[in-house]
Amino acid sequence: MERAIAHMDLDTFFVSCERLKNSVLEKQPVIIGGGDRGVVASCSYEVRKFGVRSAMPIKMALRLCPEAKVIKGDMEYYSNMSHLVTEVIQEKVPVLEKASIDEFYLDLSGMDQFFGCFQWTNEIADAVQKNTGLPISFALSTNKTVSKIGTGESKPTGRLEVRAPNIQNFLNPLSIKKIPMVGTETFNLFSRLGVKTIQTLSEMPVEVLHQLIGKNGTVLWRKAHGIDDTPVVPYSERKSISTEDTFSEDTIDVQQIKSILSGMVEKLAFQLRQEKWLTSTVTVKIRYSNFDTETKQCKIPYTSSDHTLLRAVLELFHKVYTRRMRIRLIGIRFTGLVHGSHQMDLFEDTEELISLYQTMDRIKNRFGTSSVGRASGFLK
Repeated sequence: MERAIAHMDLDTFFVSCERLKNSVLEKQPVIIGGGDRGVVASCSYEVRKFGVRSAMPIKMALRLCPEAKVIKGDMEYYSNMSHLVTEVIQEKVPVLEKASIDEFYLDLSGMDQFFGCFQWTNEIADAVQKNTGLPISFALSTNKTVSKIGTGESKPTGRLEVRAPNIQNFLNPLSIKKIPMVGTETFNLFSRLGVKTIQTLSEMPVEVLHQLIGKNGTVLWRKAHGIDDTPVVPYSERKSISTEDTFSEDTIDVQQIKSILSGMVEKLAFQLRQEKWLTSTVTVKIRYSNFDTETKQCKIPYTSSDHTLLRAVLELFHKVYTRRMRIRLIGIRFTGLVHGSHQMDLFEDTEELISLYQTMDRIKNRFGTSSVGRASGFLK
């Protein structure tokens, strides 16, 4: 049986949400982001034609498009709208994967014998727009890679089907940047070799690609040929992420405890970013030497930033640690999770902080989670 995989993507999701609240913003140039030192989290198509893009400093974006209206994002509102869209889609498909706050994969394999997969996907998109008011684009093909590329080519509010016999002809003229796994570094490498289109890439021997970029070369060769066996993973929300540490000896050393908390926060925040989660609730737990256990929690704006989470954790620790008694265990738990990415933190973070986190995450991915961190996290 031939697979039928649809990719759905809400068009300029944050902007579209703001336009639901304020119709005056329709067809106006809109930027969602932080203050003067912040960066662009999202922007409307009216702004993009001036060269504005996500993660660009707000100041630069306004130089390119001075007429743009800058709005600070409301992550809780966007999250609620995303849940609403998820519910609409989930009612109508056998297998749904929520890839991000505004992006979905649907496995409709076998449904063509009942409805016709493209017609069914159209009806789902219509239901999303009717029930939420949000514009959505989709593409339907035999796998995730082709359907995701197809959605990008069909935007805005596009609906596209790429049948199996037409996949290579569809992919060939496109830039290799359209392949999801090709980042700036990989694109620059292949550009220096004169490889800029998917067709040229597909004609390269797989052995050469393996020599250039290792095992990813084989994956890239398969994607350039429209081959992708990655399954659609059923959607489920993670409830929490946590860690705790039981000391070998009970302690009253507050500085040492703060250092351990700092290290815990960094590891959990890194995990949040890797798994593309944001948290809105922080809980700190302590257990005294007599086994009495106390917890305190607080709500915060959705984030996965170390500095925001560490500030909340330390404030809670000072509130919960009320006895001059030795501690045997401390723990941290992040709940109120929403599926998204660190990009959402662009509402709060500056360009310098974002760059710092991206660099630290790259180092951790390459050399391990303990390879870099705050100095306070290493004081034990």
